Amino acid sequence: MRAVRTDPTGATRLRLAEAPQPEPAPDEALIRVEAFSLNAGEVSTALAATDGYVPGWDFAGVVEAGAADGSTPQKGTRVYGFVPQGAWAEYVVTRAIWMAEIPEPVEAAQAAAIPVAALTALLSLESAGTLLGRKVLITGAAGGVGRFACQLAYLAGADVYAISRRPALPELLRADGIPSATVFPTIAAAKDAGRYDVILDGVGGDSLATALTALAPHGVCVTFGNGSRQETSFLPADFYYTPGVRLQGLWLGNVMMARTDGEPMLRRLVELVRQGRLRPPIDAVLPWTSIDEAAGRLAGQGVDGKVVLTIQ
Repeated sequence: MRAVRTDPTGATRLRLAEAPQPEPAPDEALIRVEAFSLNAGEVSTALAATDGYVPGWDFAGVVEAGAADGSTPQKGTRVYGFVPQGAWAEYVVTRAIWMAEIPEPVEAAQAAAIPVAALTALLSLESAGTLLGRKVLITGAAGGVGRFACQLAYLAGADVYAISRRPALPELLRADGIPSATVFPTIAAAKDAGRYDVILDGVGGDSLATALTALAPHGVCVTFGNGSRQETSFLPADFYYTPGVRLQGLWLGNVMMARTDGEPMLRRLVELVRQGRLRPPIDAVLPWTSIDEAAGRLAGQGVDGKVVLTIQ
């Protein structure tokens, strides 16, 4: 089969090449991939790789062969999901717990944009508790996780506040179905405007440090990434003098290893898309031969939302 492989010695770092087709275990389905999306973490890791491998987490496609033990959807079923590695390829294998059927009329490109970004947003928000009527602040709101988080928080009844310097974000959020989100250019500007019951931060560094001091009493800050690649330094008293506040971490890899309810979560998210209540924030859909362009745009923060690549 063909796949995108890292090439540490090449000028482009990523290239289409032949790779062994994965062999499914008895509880795994073989899936012919039609589309996959890019996430910042996997792209930065792939571009810095010192060995050759097939990257990729998110996929959407069609079951080529169901699991031998009968636990997965059968041949011909449209499915989407994610894997720890290897989704940027013509074929992928996975278990039933980390994929779900794609209902009509949801397209493969839409489904491929969902898994890692939307699950990270969903789990981060749910870990904060009830959102109805609460003030939720989302940093890095123009990215894939941020755009999904804004929508899911709004659907849960929260007052949505977003941070981004992208001038197009207010219009994009309105297109996402959020008519009244308040957008700040910096976390400092958001703190000056008030305090927040829930803060989702995927930027890290100074953003996370300031977020910890912008919590309302009994508020929670959920950190799920470190896009700035900076250390976070803060005075503990600036955090704990606010009654009942807490800091919580979330990494989706831990969820994959510890939980078995991925399929219901994926089914729930794609059903929201089918209903028109959740809009995958797709910036561009490109052929997978444009992997270098797509990865470069994402690494250079030139993407509003998600980039999806299709396999011809």
